Amino acid sequence: MDEPALKEALQRQRVVEAADVRIGMVHDAGPRVGREARLAARFEDCDAVVYGHTHVPQVERFQHLWVLNPGSPTDRRKAPVHTMIMLTVKRGRITPELVTLS
Repeated sequence: MDEPALKEALQRQRVVEAADVRIGMVHDAGPRVGREARLAARFEDCDAVVYGHTHVPQVERFQHLWVLNPGSPTDRRKAPVHTMIMLTVKRGRITPELVTLS
């Protein structure tokens, strides 16, 4: 949906560190089938990965990794409600909470 110049300027994926945890980010995590395994392999040194694109919320533990999709606070598309995720990071531990907005 973004303009080509913006897409070209942004990284395709990114890893950030916060309070001793590593969080991977990617917009499009690919097809539903096998998504969690692909993300676990792609971000093997991360504690969580956050992806978007589908607008369908997901808060799931897969192997070593939290797999998180916040849904969308503005455009729910196929999701039943508007959502976002609040992450609490404390002592190297991530606690995700899916927040329903509507």
